[in-house]
Amino acid sequence: MRMQKTIPALPVESIKMSCEYYTNKLGFRIRHQEETFAIAVRDEIEIHLWQACDKSWKWRSILLVLKPILTGAETFIAGTASCRIQVQGINELYEEYKNQGVLHSPDTIVEEQHWAHREFPAVDNHRNLLTFYEII
Repeated sequence: MRMQKTIPALPVESIKMSCEYYTNKLGFRIRHQEETFAIAVRDEIEIHLWQACDKSWKWRSILLVLKPILTGAETFIAGTASCRIQVQGINELYEEYKNQGVLHSPDTIVEEQHWAHREFPAVDNHRNLLTFYEII
């Protein structure tokens, strides 16, 4: 037995808006798109996007305190996920994303970590964290 691949599945509020963002800002192409699910790819990387579209939690009042999550697709889940993506050419990708305005913050830089990675964080349009790293 050998595991071979992992695919992050990130919650978003709008599949349509996220597909546009992943295409226009992050340089991915959309391989598959439905109303509540999409697959974004760039080079060897594949990210699944699923729509956290249950707004019923807004009207549950006291029940929200007792049981905030019923379906697992509540809209407040969008933007709470993260993933790490290994790349080659971290400096070039950093410059591309800096120009696109998708870095985690204006102060984001490529940082060398003590675990032998150079990395920087970026975010999607719902603030899911995408950390890009290169092994030193």
